[in-house]
Amino acid sequence: MQIHLVDGTYELFRHFYGNKRGSQGDAPMGAVAGVLGTVVQMLEGGATHIGVATDHVIESFRNQLYAGYKTGEGIDPALWAQFHPLERALTAMGVAVWPMVEFEADDALASAAWRAAADPRVAQVSIWTPDKDLAQCVVGDRVVQVDRRSGQVRNAAGVQEKFGVAPQYIADYLALVGDSADGYPGIAGIGAKTAARLITKHGAIEVFPDDVLGAQRTDALLFKQLATLRTDAPVFTSVDELRWKGPSMDFERVAREVGATGLVAKAQYLARDR
Repeated sequence: MQIHLVDGTYELFRHFYGNKRGSQGDAPMGAVAGVLGTVVQMLEGGATHIGVATDHVIESFRNQLYAGYKTGEGIDPALWAQFHPLERALTAMGVAVWPMVEFEADDALASAAWRAAADPRVAQVSIWTPDKDLAQCVVGDRVVQVDRRSGQVRNAAGVQEKFGVAPQYIADYLALVGDSADGYPGIAGIGAKTAARLITKHGAIEVFPDDVLGAQRTDALLFKQLATLRTDAPVFTSVDELRWKGPSMDFERVAREVGATGLVAKAQYLARDR
C-alpha cells in the first residue's frame, strides 16, 4: 500500500494566500475548502491511505528550548480562524487528522512516516510538503518527499542533490545554515555550500573537531535539537487507521459551513468503492 502524509498547516497557508491573490479572497473559510479539495484530488488520483498533520497551536516544546523560536505572532487573524475548522472538516470527511499541541505538525509527519515505513505491507510513504525539515525523514525510495511548490518527488538521492548532504544530516545542515521560518539563525559565516562541505568532511556536528565551530558549537548543537524532528508524536497505532472509508453523515453540513458543498457528491461517489 501507498501511504500519503499531508502537511495540513502548509496546505492551509498555501490556499489562504492563493485565494487572496485570486478571486476567493472574501471567502471566510476558503482555505479550508481548498485543503478539502486537495485531499479529494488525491483520492481521485487513487490514494487509499491518507493522514493529515496540523498545528492546533503554533507554539511547541521548542519554544521552551529557544526564546527566538517561531510563535503564532503575526499570523493573519482570518487565516488563524481557519485552523481548527480545518481539523473538524477533515474529520467529517473521514480523513485521519493529527492536531499537534506539544509537538509540531512536522513532528507528527515524521512520526507517521517512521511508523508507516516499519510496516512491511507499506510499499512507499509520501510526505506532501516542501518543508526542508521533512527531508530528514527520507529513506531511499521507501520514504519520499513530495515538494508541493515544484511538484518534485525527492528520494534520498534527490535530497543529496538539493542540499549536498544525505537525509540523515539535514538537521545538522539546518543547524548550520539556520531556518528563518522557524526562527533560528544558524551559525554566522556558514552558508549552504560551507555547511555541506563541513558535513561531508566531518559528519554530524557532534563529531566536528573542536576548532571547526569554536565557541559557536553550543549554539550549533541547540539549533540541531530544534531542527531534529521527533518520532514519538501521537499519531496512529496501525496504518490501517489511515484507510479512507468515506465521509461521515456530518460531512454535508460541515462542507456547507466552509463553502465546499461541491465536494460532497464527489466524496460520496469516491466512497462507493472503498
